[in-house]
Amino acid sequence: MARLILRKNITNIFYSSLFHSNFFRFYSTYPSSPSKIKIKSNSDQIYDFRSDTVTKPTDEMFDIMRNASRGDDVYNEDESTYELETYIAELTGHETALFAPSGTMTNQIAIRAHLSTPPHSVLCDFRSHIYNYEAGGIAYHSRASVTPLIPSNKLFLTCSEIESELITTDDNHYAPTRVISLENTLHGLLFPLNEIQKISKLAKKTNIKLHLDGARLWNACAETGLSLQKFTENFDSISICLSKGIGAPIGSVLVGNKEFIKTAKHLRKLFGGGWRQCGSLAAAAKYAIISNFPDNLKKSHLLTKTLSNELLNLGIHVTLPVHTNMIFIDTKSINITTRELANRLASHNILISGNNSTTTRLVLHYQIPPISIEKFIDVVANIIKEKIFLKKL
Repeated sequence: MARLILRKNITNIFYSSLFHSNFFRFYSTYPSSPSKIKIKSNSDQIYDFRSDTVTKPTDEMFDIMRNASRGDDVYNEDESTYELETYIAELTGHETALFAPSGTMTNQIAIRAHLSTPPHSVLCDFRSHIYNYEAGGIAYHSRASVTPLIPSNKLFLTCSEIESELITTDDNHYAPTRVISLENTLHGLLFPLNEIQKISKLAKKTNIKLHLDGARLWNACAETGLSLQKFTENFDSISICLSKGIGAPIGSVLVGNKEFIKTAKHLRKLFGGGWRQCGSLAAAAKYAIISNFPDNLKKSHLLTKTLSNELLNLGIHVTLPVHTNMIFIDTKSINITTRELANRLASHNILISGNNSTTTRLVLHYQIPPISIEKFIDVVANIIKEKIFLKKL
């Protein structure tokens, strides 16, 4: 009964207007649908800050793709795919890996592979991608409920918070926790390794599987200097995206032990993810890792912090700490919506996500050059000057 009252109180807080106005609006991960904005010239370079998924394949990648193997991966006959999977398994210190079309697929396959017969539940951060942005996949594919937790520090979940909300009772009113899912990075924020280690020990003690959505784990490793293995050795399964900061055209890799990946490969087929001659994509992904990790990610992090500091100097509110390649801003202080800002930036070939609110997310990647930061700051500075001038009239 005490647990039920606690959950009711949390739900009331979560849905209160005060909570949404003071918390959730700053922590929304995905931008709204892109507006139709006019780019100055189709011939000029476009600087795209909407996401790190927008990186473009390079000419060098196409050369690599042309020379890749062309076997059938469903039949386990493609050499380039096997090389990528083996390479990432070695980097993470796990037995084997599975190449798949998307991070949503590898996350959902992992959760489904860890679960057997309902009732069961998955515990995660309330901002998690698996909970908010995978089309209700946990409910649809795994018939599981979700226990979304709000971190009290507003940055990351702690072991004590997770332990207090685990459902380990045999009371038939509840769906037992079978999977804990963490995300690193989440909103560009680093999840501290020491806290991950504590949560891993808790998961083992309670016989609960621990999954990592490592869509931007490359960024966490580049920023901290820690190896992939140092982060991933604590988890039963890891989804690692290749089409974000790493810059591959498409794809994600799921990592785990042999028995888990055997089940995952069966589920990948069930999900429609057996993609036959995918060797060219695997080869491009491996090339992207070797070319961009960690140095190009480090450079994008430095540019992110430069842009964040300049925006702060101009009076724009940065609503979250900037750890890696994301900046969350609130433009209320300069009396402009993010849609208006997006339109002004678009005239200088800079793309951001905008809507009628004053909050948005800026994401940098290795194809964002320093000159675009200068242009971005110039546009914002000119907007502020105009606002001041109009105010004096």
